[in-house]
Amino acid sequence: MERYCIIGYPLKHSVSPEMHNSAFRYFNIDAEYIKLEVKPDELDKKILEIKESYSGGNVTIPYKEAVAKYFEPVGDAAKIGAVNTIDFKSKKAYNTDVYGALKAIETKIPEEEFQKMIAIVAGAGGAAKAISYGLLKKGCKVIIHNRTPERGLKLVDELRGYGKIMFVRDDELKQVKADLIVNATPLGMVGFEDVLPVPESLLNNVVVFDTVYNPLETSLIKKAKENGCEVIYGIEMLIHQAIRAFEIWKHIRPPEKVMKDAALRILRG
Repeated sequence: MERYCIIGYPLKHSVSPEMHNSAFRYFNIDAEYIKLEVKPDELDKKILEIKESYSGGNVTIPYKEAVAKYFEPVGDAAKIGAVNTIDFKSKKAYNTDVYGALKAIETKIPEEEFQKMIAIVAGAGGAAKAISYGLLKKGCKVIIHNRTPERGLKLVDELRGYGKIMFVRDDELKQVKADLIVNATPLGMVGFEDVLPVPESLLNNVVVFDTVYNPLETSLIKKAKENGCEVIYGIEMLIHQAIRAFEIWKHIRPPEKVMKDAALRILRG
């Protein structure tokens, strides 16, 4: 039996095992996918163990940038230094968050509109980097906001070669006019602080995309809907990045419905 895993800390929110195991069953593949919670001080040791006993895996908070050094990043992962999918057989690391995020955003905004847009991305970790990079590649102007300005400014420095990107502080944020707001932080996720990542005053005549998928209906999504905004649920990105990861491992594309139904069964209880 082949073994696959998701690495992160904490992992209570993750539904990746349900999605990938449903796809393995669909194709009658003898494989199992599990959660592997790895504490920060154990990462070096655990990665060495996992590399020898697993065929593939995913990476989530807070290790998307930290694990890149253990493998050979390719494609988008090589350009931004953030990884969420690993093929342990080839020792190559990928970023399917870029693909997943853009597919999710395109459910509400046509691709040809991206060049006219301004997007606020809340966060400065691996997910924020992947989404900002993807938007910049499509010609979108990106404004980064993060509670720790140093991290936000560092992200801007790393991505400024791909397009128009800047950082705004708390006192400047309310003055920004945007077409898209993306929450790429864990705020609102099960097990994390439940506060809005941006001021509510910004949730007006804008598309709001929350990458958090557990719970399905986050406080940000609820407030955005109350204010008449169009919303994009985190599960859309989750499903598309997972489909791409499965393709990397097994070279076949699992049905979107199979993975989505498996995730929804857990998220809806």
